Amino acid sequence: MRQGGKILADQLLAQKVHRVFSVPGESYLALLDGLHDGEIQNIVCRHEGGAAIMAEAHAKITGRTGIALVTRGPGATNAACGVHIAMHDSTPMILLVGQVKRGHCDRDAFQEIDIPRFFGPICKWAAEIRQTNRIPEYIGKAFQIALSGRPGPVVLVLPEDMLTARADVKDRSFVTSPRQPVSATDAKKIIKLVNSARRPLAIAGGSIWSEQASLDLAKVAKMLVMPVAASFRRHDYIDNRHSNYIGDLSAAMNPKLASKIRTADCLLLLGTRLGDISTSGYDLLDAPETGKSIIHIHPDPTEPGRAWSTEMAVCTTPTVILAELVRHLPARVCRKANWLRGCRADYKEWTNPVALPGQVQFAKAIAWLSEKLPEDAIVTNGAGNYAAFLHRHFLYKQYGTQVAPTSGSMGYGLPAAISAKLEHPDRLVVCVSGDGCLQMTLNEFSTAVQYKAPVIVVIANNGMYGTIRMHQEKEYPGRVSGTDLYNPDFASFALAYGGYGETVEADSDLSGAFKRAVDSRKPAILDLKLDPDAIAPGTTIDEIRRRHT
Repeated sequence: MRQGGKILADQLLAQKVHRVFSVPGESYLALLDGLHDGEIQNIVCRHEGGAAIMAEAHAKITGRTGIALVTRGPGATNAACGVHIAMHDSTPMILLVGQVKRGHCDRDAFQEIDIPRFFGPICKWAAEIRQTNRIPEYIGKAFQIALSGRPGPVVLVLPEDMLTARADVKDRSFVTSPRQPVSATDAKKIIKLVNSARRPLAIAGGSIWSEQASLDLAKVAKMLVMPVAASFRRHDYIDNRHSNYIGDLSAAMNPKLASKIRTADCLLLLGTRLGDISTSGYDLLDAPETGKSIIHIHPDPTEPGRAWSTEMAVCTTPTVILAELVRHLPARVCRKANWLRGCRADYKEWTNPVALPGQVQFAKAIAWLSEKLPEDAIVTNGAGNYAAFLHRHFLYKQYGTQVAPTSGSMGYGLPAAISAKLEHPDRLVVCVSGDGCLQMTLNEFSTAVQYKAPVIVVIANNGMYGTIRMHQEKEYPGRVSGTDLYNPDFASFALAYGGYGETVEADSDLSGAFKRAVDSRKPAILDLKLDPDAIAPGTTIDEIRRRHT
């Protein structure tokens, strides 16, 4: 007979979980006790939002389901941001939420909320485990749902007395997601459609990728002379130095790349949903009839055809289809060199830094990081205008080096960086963040210090919520309202927590400051002081005002 908390901990171990992220609560003390003597590392965070983000980032980094543990009421609602990210980013994740005792339900007990009802719209499945002897069943089903089809989050509710009760029950065996095979006929038809096009273009996105898939994509693109664009924050799916890579479909995409999407006559969609960000608010393609040959590869059979009519749809993962395409590639390179050269030239021109006001040129700082960081360095970020500099000027060289939210969630970068460093202690991990973005989860710097995760945080500090200020200047020029920030001395903050901190006020200071941060072997913050007028790559607040007044 085992206590429910021990049964649950054993089920996580049976599913090969080696790390969870939590904020403790009295509602799941039995589960904390079940983890005490086991092999699973429990990373104690400062806020449930940070714990959920770390779990989601862990899944991105490892390709396996991330686990977060939180308590009822405010603990659960605080974790909602991480669940939302996992849903939008198609990331397998399980949020385990403590709950009031079963006999106290529906009495408005202390911190009681209807958790399945609260989370239902933003996850794949939400349920409550009411019987201790069914814990293995629910955990197995949760992993299966999180990993199957289009991956995503699952929320399981754990009544306190269900966890403290005892049961004699067998452990659930390791859950594997079903394979989605493709035929040689499918691969040959895709190759034929691409070869018959004059202006083919591939878009790589979604979540079920691997290092081998990245290498296969490079081979397929080269042999078919096909330009490859990355969907929003999936840049590392192909080496950005590859002659076939032509940029990313982000909120601030290259206008020339947008033009190429419009003029392409064949689009090979690899895992991406091709949503509003990647299509500039659905304006790049006419819906539903685009006038193009669209080949849509996606693990969810309901996704192809949702917005755009397809000529061919295959329900599988990019990893599977690319491996099959490699096996059937033509012996000779196809002839579409002019189309590819033009796409690539537009991308290379786009990555050249444009001078802006200020002693610290953030575009140059990102270009410096791109040149100097090891090729396997992991770079994380959240949301804000600063990220547009990263998207435009940083070249990702290997698969698994970008960890960022396609949901556009602020505060993501630091918790994600900590998760990455815990998983890969021998790799350099850099969080690039805005001053507003960072302060959403800045308290997790304490978690980095506690667990000796020496991440390096590079702050684009301009004293404002930059994205909103940019839109404000377009819509209401000169009428600043609700976007100014008062910031702390970030370097002193890092020192106060036992980390390393330094302020960078000129381009020439960055190299030395970064080396000192690395040499400190501590979590570090480098505070880059930017001119507030340098609001976005290639433009200023003054220029925006002139255009919109």
